[in-house]
Amino acid sequence: MRLVSDKDAATAGLYAMCRYHLGLDGSGSSGKRMRPLLGLLAYASIKGEYLEALPGAAAVELGHNFSLVHDDIEDGDAERRHRPTLWALHGIPQAINAGDMLFTLSRKALHRLTDLGFSDTKVLRLFRLHDDTCLALCEGQYLDIYASERSEPMSVEYYFDMIGRKTAALIAASVESGAILASDDDEVIARYRSFGWALGIAFQLNDDLLGIWGDQAATGKVPTDVARRKMTLPVIYAFEKASAADRERLESLWKVESPSDEQVAQTVALIEGVGGREYTRDQARAYRDQALGELEAAGVADAAARESLRDIIFGVIKA
Repeated sequence: MRLVSDKDAATAGLYAMCRYHLGLDGSGSSGKRMRPLLGLLAYASIKGEYLEALPGAAAVELGHNFSLVHDDIEDGDAERRHRPTLWALHGIPQAINAGDMLFTLSRKALHRLTDLGFSDTKVLRLFRLHDDTCLALCEGQYLDIYASERSEPMSVEYYFDMIGRKTAALIAASVESGAILASDDDEVIARYRSFGWALGIAFQLNDDLLGIWGDQAATGKVPTDVARRKMTLPVIYAFEKASAADRERLESLWKVESPSDEQVAQTVALIEGVGGREYTRDQARAYRDQALGELEAAGVADAAARESLRDIIFGVIKA
């Protein structure tokens, strides 16, 4: 997708904002791009090559990034990937518009599949998948914002529902899109989607663990979720399962807006003592194994692509 406006200099700034957010201007990281990679590998695992699936992968990445621009605004995050976010640089109105632009470009990318000879039926099916996924993302963000506005912690069940819409839905769609383009077998496509769904849940739970117990040298991120009072699965589980005395202590610590290092350590010790770390690790491993099972059941044909998918599973899920 060529993010440049050579026809209208008046809108060059808008395209520059999109390139900046995507990390295409050389000013920072472009991120892992795991989602489009998964789609390309799914296609290659069936077809043996991936070039024709590139527009579908571009649509996935652009759609993901439209959601990130809007998330940054809604969450008030002024930094992403060690750089100022779009709204922090250009203000909220322009950032919203740039996010909308990325959403539109994601849909335009799908039109290129027609030029590559894919049938209208397949392209229309991808459009439906794209829209269903964006709808799930919006639902998940609603659940997240709604829960953050309440004084009571969300339940474990609520959390799994939320991350299913916010995280797993997009990863599942990334994999499914590659399978749709490569195969007409609905059973195979369903297996690939289930693989992506389980991987998405495992990915989020692994991220939850790293946000509290991660090694900065290994991940490149400071584990600050507790200091930032971020409600992830280990915390939610601890609130739900703690004894009355432990919950009272946890609630007291959690209400401190700017906790000291000692208070953070006490909070982490309580979470771990209740079993939040162990439960989250067990769940991450269970979903990782489920993803592996679905991959095996899909009957992946290309050995190299299959191994790459397995490498991603074990590379991303370190629980």
